[in-house]
Amino acid sequence: MTEADARPPVLTEVDGDVWRITLDRPESGNALTPALAEALAAALDARPEQTRTVLLLGNGPRFCVGGDVHGFADAEDPGAFVGRLAHDWHAVIRRVLYCPVPVLAGVHGAVAGAGIGLIGACDLVVCARSTRLRPAYGAIGLSPDGGSSWALARALGAPRALELMLTNGTLNAADAHLFGLVGRLVEDEDLRDAAVALAREIAAGPVRAMVRTRSLVRRAATRTLEEQLDDEAQLIAESAADPEGREGVRAFVEKRSPDFRGAR
Repeated sequence: MTEADARPPVLTEVDGDVWRITLDRPESGNALTPALAEALAAALDARPEQTRTVLLLGNGPRFCVGGDVHGFADAEDPGAFVGRLAHDWHAVIRRVLYCPVPVLAGVHGAVAGAGIGLIGACDLVVCARSTRLRPAYGAIGLSPDGGSSWALARALGAPRALELMLTNGTLNAADAHLFGLVGRLVEDEDLRDAAVALAREIAAGPVRAMVRTRSLVRRAATRTLEEQLDDEAQLIAESAADPEGREGVRAFVEKRSPDFRGAR
């Protein structure tokens, strides 16, 4: 076992209201392995209750290059190995999608394969300007996983998503921002500070109302207006009854800034 293999593949840290999770396999571009998938799922499950946002970061020059292809090549039964890894990674994606607080990512360098699915599941993505995003599956003869086909089709539309995936193309950060795959562009040297600042800003807000908003936005594209109106009415009523909503309304009437952190 190498020193890199012995090191935990994911680091966690409480940063005030933020639960910071950092992918830490920099020597491999934070490539996805069974150990990394397991560690990331465990880190999401271990979020301290007092934290109000999750921030995903990556150590080294690349955020996440997708699956560790060397592991695929070494597997005795590649189909079974990749299938298990996809299953484990999809458990991570579901944890991100249904996290009870907003999830943000700060991405840089390269985002490929299953890494695209990871950022596509996040609520907010801060992206360094030099970042390149590439599905990369076609280069090794595989179809997509990790929710990457969903994220790309949702952001780019089917024609552009297929063009990118079938030609093994690359998307630069400016186009990823233009098409809506990432929400905010920053200079490379500002990436970490900008992502942390945004995570702290979100953590100071009405996070339970934000999670309800996330639910509405994600379902909007596949529902009728009538269905959406019914859901909006139900969720805004829940928000109004929530301590966050009560605090927000009181603060507005009293002409002061709301304290959502203290709203329990």
